[in-house]
Amino acid sequence: MANLNGTTSDLRTTFLGVYSILKSELLNDPAFEWSDGSRQWVDRMLDYNVPGGKLNRGLSVIDSYKLLKEGKELTQDEVFLASALGWCIEWLQAYFLVLDDIMDNSHTRRGQPCWFRVPKVGMIAVNDGVVLRNHIPRILKKHFREKPYYVDLLDLFNEVEFQTASGQMIDLITTLEGEKDLSKYSLSLHRRIVQYKTAYYSFYLPVACALLMAGENLDKHIDVKNILIDMGIYFQVQDDYLDCFGEPEKIGKIGTDIEDFKCSWLVVKALEKCSEEQKKILFEHYGRPDPADVAKIKALYSELDLQGVFAEFESKSYEKLTSSIEAHPSKAVQAVLKSFLGKIYKRQK
Repeated sequence: MANLNGTTSDLRTTFLGVYSILKSELLNDPAFEWSDGSRQWVDRMLDYNVPGGKLNRGLSVIDSYKLLKEGKELTQDEVFLASALGWCIEWLQAYFLVLDDIMDNSHTRRGQPCWFRVPKVGMIAVNDGVVLRNHIPRILKKHFREKPYYVDLLDLFNEVEFQTASGQMIDLITTLEGEKDLSKYSLSLHRRIVQYKTAYYSFYLPVACALLMAGENLDKHIDVKNILIDMGIYFQVQDDYLDCFGEPEKIGKIGTDIEDFKCSWLVVKALEKCSEEQKKILFEHYGRPDPADVAKIKALYSELDLQGVFAEFESKSYEKLTSSIEAHPSKAVQAVLKSFLGKIYKRQK
């Protein structure tokens, strides 16, 4: 396998090489009697849903593990195992996205039709989601069964999955059709949804995987978890901002938070800042599909200078995160956290 201490593109290439190995192991899993049809189905389903994204979460396991090893050259085995854990996170993400797209009745994902929209797939996608979820313990069993941290890995993935599903539940029941009530939207609700639905699996999970591989006890790193959760919330606020004010060419998607009645940071801030007159406009036009309604909301956001409010939030968060990170006793852990923060600060996409 290629040396993994080179450039990012090498890293990505090697990481994709590990995907091929894991896929072929899963397609030959001895616990099931495969037929050509079932093998081809899972093969196509995996290629369509697992490796297509930016792979940030998966790659950051390797990045973080390297930083925890403080510049020591990683063995081929360490690179493989860190990559396998990274892929477990990408599998978890694929499972959530396949099912989320059905729940949201979405049309596209990563610039192609959602899996359930593909001809002949339809509701088989629900079972495919379940299969994706079940691949994770298969990968962990095959490669980590003998490791002292095996049970901790299983616990970690189970707990984060529970937290993410619970966050998705709060999000779904808050945006229920027929009960659209803006007055229940608050900063604390926004924080809870984001913390559970996004921050645990996108920010904490990759670093927790690297810490376990490095022989660390997660109970001793509650501070690291808290910093990463705050980083995840900061990231989602950026996402909410870019959904409205980002350039679709740059972010690669067209934002629909306003139409979808999302509990976005922007609408929560607008509710905090607006006059009674402006509140009427919000209540009347938020969560409607008509572009004229959306334009009215965006005009109101500009009138309230939410760009300025966001810029202030961004610099305050950055300062607060930086000082929390610098208070951490371990330089290696600081390096991991700073690398995460560096990737997301002032991002445009």
